[in-house]
Amino acid sequence: MKILIIHGPNLNLLGQREPDIYGTESLAEINHKISTKAETLNLNPVCRQSNHEGVIIDWLHNAAQEDFSGIIINPAAFTHTSVAIRDAIAAISLPVIEVHLSNINNREEFRQQSLTAAVCKGLIGGFGSNSYLLALDACKLQFNS
Repeated sequence: MKILIIHGPNLNLLGQREPDIYGTESLAEINHKISTKAETLNLNPVCRQSNHEGVIIDWLHNAAQEDFSGIIINPAAFTHTSVAIRDAIAAISLPVIEVHLSNINNREEFRQQSLTAAVCKGLIGGFGSNSYLLALDACKLQFNS
């Protein structure tokens, strides 16, 4: 089962950017953890990162044609601002799990609302990079039908 992993804006700076909030792991290290965990679940993750809203929307739109079974997305700051990404998730038939490294509910007030969560199958956050690994478990349980 092929799973698209979408990392949103500024996640390319993980390990350098606000490590007290986002941890010290780089995006490459997180992607390696995702690949290692996915292998144990017989999943095939394809990890992508973009700082550009339109690119993320194109990936969402094209995921079914690329034979993905589901999507794990960390929309990052777009979580709180992008009606366009929300609408793209709502428009596709693939199940989507929203992931966050931090617990957005105990962050600044503007970060506490997710525009995208309501159109996702579920939301996992607050467990650092393990949020992605928990989402892989959810993919295996929920999307494998």
